[in-house]
Amino acid sequence: MKKTLVIVAHPDIENSVINKRWIEELSQYSDEFTVHQLYQQYPDGHIDVAKEQALVESHQNLVLQFPIYWFNCPPLLKQWLDDVLTYGWAYGSAGNQLKDKKITLAVSAGIKEKDYAADGRYQFSLKELCLPFELTARYVKADYQPMYVFYGMDTNPEEGETQPTRNEINQSAVDYVKYLLQIG
Repeated sequence: MKKTLVIVAHPDIENSVINKRWIEELSQYSDEFTVHQLYQQYPDGHIDVAKEQALVESHQNLVLQFPIYWFNCPPLLKQWLDDVLTYGWAYGSAGNQLKDKKITLAVSAGIKEKDYAADGRYQFSLKELCLPFELTARYVKADYQPMYVFYGMDTNPEEGETQPTRNEINQSAVDYVKYLLQIG
């Protein structure tokens, strides 16, 4: 069976806590996962479309891993989607390279989960904010899976919020790998 490709789009991975820890955990399972960091691969923003398409084709499943960035994905991931998912390759009469591939998101959200609710601070759920990814997966006839989320890295001590503990962060990494293995 082919491995799962994890496309990581974090504009500042060196200062990341969650995404960096997830990558460390994934690296312990190199037989199951290929971690591909867009910002390291394309620091100039010029994406090699043929190389990226070949990479996707050589994997069974696809994970898009990123921090929520202004209530969306980081710009290089959006560019990757725009450039790589081309007519005739990902969609259209002959475009079937993503058909039936399982696709999921692994998202870190700085905001607390309670703030992503109809009655929360931002009045929309994270699922609602990520609907374009699900629609994209459906459009290319992929098998969209529920996303994996870690909430609450950005805290407000004035409101009594505390940073996640090292144990919570480590557990999220273990749970993340378990989740991906289960959908694989």
